[in-house]
Amino acid sequence: MKRILTTGIAVMLTAGLLAPGTASADSSINEKLGVPIVVYGANLSEDERASVKKSLRVDEEAEVEEIEVTGKDLVTYIKDGDPNARMYSSAKIMRQDAGKGLVITIVTQDNITQVTPDMYATAMLTAGIEDAKVEVAAPKKVSGHSALVGIYKAYEVSGETLDKERTDVANDELEVATKLSGEGVDKDQVAGLLTDIKKQIADNKPASKEEVEKIVKEQLDKHKIELSDADRQLLIDLMDRIRNLDIDFSKLSDQLNDMASKVKDKFGDIDPGFWEKVKEFFSGLADSVKSIFK
Repeated sequence: MKRILTTGIAVMLTAGLLAPGTASADSSINEKLGVPIVVYGANLSEDERASVKKSLRVDEEAEVEEIEVTGKDLVTYIKDGDPNARMYSSAKIMRQDAGKGLVITIVTQDNITQVTPDMYATAMLTAGIEDAKVEVAAPKKVSGHSALVGIYKAYEVSGETLDKERTDVANDELEVATKLSGEGVDKDQVAGLLTDIKKQIADNKPASKEEVEKIVKEQLDKHKIELSDADRQLLIDLMDRIRNLDIDFSKLSDQLNDMASKVKDKFGDIDPGFWEKVKEFFSGLADSVKSIFK
């Protein structure tokens, strides 16, 4: 479990913690924010769709809206997207009140091979999605990229409007993140790096690409990450695009502060007394075993 932050906008990121049957979905209908929206990858077989439906505990919801995400949707949100792309990863999205932040869970951890909850979160913030609960699932091993497009579609179906330039940049951000992690950089390090670079951009408002390059260099040094010249340039180009987006950077800075704190405290507890309770449990268990053999 990764920490729920208590200041600013909370960002909770978990993986594989909501296996089918281990927790019940909210059985009431939120008349203010609408019902959960489940987005299935359009290329799922009937059996695969049923598997995803079980993983996302769709039948436990009082009411849901179910839609599909296709290659055509990919083109809608991502420039130069492939309309023939095969879509398998799926998601359940529940809008939240302003200030609640992002709660992202990968419920089939073994099957989402490239994208982490942290990567989804930082890309969603770039795209303009700030307050939502999201669960991601796939019935077989896939990268996880189509789930992000599904999240965009569900968010707009729920009544919001996303800036297409921001969703396109957010997708490029996810591509860069998975590329770097695929070349040997730890996935959590990648998420931390992207978050810290964006935070510096939000705080310092660089006026030129050269200033962005300086920030990227400083953060690579800080995180002790070495990249090839090509990957470094890829990162600089991405962050320069983010600099030029129509974003309220003062608001983004608060969100990224929470993300940065989350990354630093990756193994923090939700309940400060959690580990003490675990200790007490095993202590009591040991005492019970001893009493049996007296």
